[in-house]
Amino acid sequence: MKLILSSCDFRNEKSQKLIMDNLPYSINKCRLLFIPNEKATEEAVSGDVYYDRMQEFGFVKENVYVFDHKCPNKFRNLDIDVIYISGGNTFGTLDKIRKCGFDKDIIDYVKSGVVYIGGSAGAHIASKNIKHVENYDENIVGSTDYSGLGLFDGILICHYTEARKYDFEQLSQHSEFKAYALTDEDSIVYEEE
Repeated sequence: MKLILSSCDFRNEKSQKLIMDNLPYSINKCRLLFIPNEKATEEAVSGDVYYDRMQEFGFVKENVYVFDHKCPNKFRNLDIDVIYISGGNTFGTLDKIRKCGFDKDIIDYVKSGVVYIGGSAGAHIASKNIKHVENYDENIVGSTDYSGLGLFDGILICHYTEARKYDFEQLSQHSEFKAYALTDEDSIVYEEE
């Protein structure tokens, strides 16, 4: 199992290089399932918006699947190398994934060897718990289930700056989960056998 977690994923040179260095194949050969955030419209999912963005990063359109929350069955048992969840609202994005029942599929994919790329909200979603993210993201869905996917053994503060130092210190001292701070320049590669 391999996770690549960052605040800015492909939009930051350092993060992008780390991602590229940790893909199972060169990016133009990787088969990708991109899971859009909570703002994804039907038009965007069925159009070229996300395909164009993934091509901008180096993926080949024919190797890209753009997840549609309305028909998750189409995306089960794909032959893919990478799952990518980018930034957005952590609570809204995770809620959409859960409501269509695809959270378990993501876990199964990653445990079977598919590389997980998470940027900001995507990184938080991979962690053990997202309650602390209410300090930065509005809980737009009124979620009371704060568990993440549990793929990463800990919790993250993405976009870490001095302004989030107190939160990090409190989490480090009082949370049942190990806390990690990720500035916009930082990334974590987490591997587990």
